[in-house]
Amino acid sequence: MTRKVRWGVLSTAAIGVKKVIPGMQRGQYSEVAAIASRDLAKAKAAAGELGIEKAYGSYEELLADPEIDAIYNPLPNQLHVPWTAKAAEAGKHVLCEKPLSMTVVEAESLLQVRKRTGVKIGEAFMIRSFTQWLRLQELLREGRIGELRAVSAFFSYFNVDPTNIRNKVETGGGALYDIGCYCIQSARTGFGTQPTRVAGLIERDPALGTDRLTSALMEFPAGHATFTCSTQTIPYQRVHFVGTKGRIEIEIPFNAPKDRPTRLFIDETGDIFGGGIVTEEFPTADQYTMQGDAFSKAILEGGEVPVPLEEGIANMAVIEAIFRAAEAGGWVDVSA
Repeated sequence: MTRKVRWGVLSTAAIGVKKVIPGMQRGQYSEVAAIASRDLAKAKAAAGELGIEKAYGSYEELLADPEIDAIYNPLPNQLHVPWTAKAAEAGKHVLCEKPLSMTVVEAESLLQVRKRTGVKIGEAFMIRSFTQWLRLQELLREGRIGELRAVSAFFSYFNVDPTNIRNKVETGGGALYDIGCYCIQSARTGFGTQPTRVAGLIERDPALGTDRLTSALMEFPAGHATFTCSTQTIPYQRVHFVGTKGRIEIEIPFNAPKDRPTRLFIDETGDIFGGGIVTEEFPTADQYTMQGDAFSKAILEGGEVPVPLEEGIANMAVIEAIFRAAEAGGWVDVSA
């Protein structure tokens, strides 16, 4: 029997309870063995509902459990780095939810933590382990659409609940942190490098203070990328990769369904009516299962995790630059 990594989960956050944990429980290499909350009753309720063996009433108790190999950290954004560091210091590998941090400096502090502890630390961009994104990278490497020249992304949902964590400035709420990070990741994945400079536009909710509509233009050595993300428009998501000889469109790039096949479209004809589109369909799969297995396999085999710290820091540098560019009203260089 293949050994499984025994995971512990910090908090009963919705992303973990509803999506990540159920996905990881179906993994070949991952086992969710414990969950912690600052409210023991909540931890026990979640453990009972999900069939998790252990429940703890504090995060410290979970980190002290010698039977836990790795930690999944879905805490609010401002707690990502502090508790990732504490988990690492306890000798646990850490998969931290995106965005990795609130600032580049904060994210960079984890490099020394990783070096000192020797554990693996990665950011939870599940798309980087999922079939349609792995296929995209194959197609780009093969030159299927020629030279990639432009990436365009849109990602939105509608949420005006003032009590929701995504609508609180102090916890890293707002469109850019929450979902713009995926659009940035998409462009960086496509071009395989960091943008050199960015420009940004931000509209903030007058009551909440969070960015509810953010758009950005990113200049890469080989081309341009644009995106718009919003927390207050109709839910929608698409990513387009356009090259000199064709284009690729990912139908549901970020919230890929786990109960039906996913698709991407390839057009090498330039027929604007869509007559030349070739559809590639991928078997039904759970991207959180694949993320958990990819990370767990890296632990078991000593390989690299799907999105290592360096990637998380680079993505954070673009986020930070877009905030600066929007405030300055012009182009800003991306340093990291």
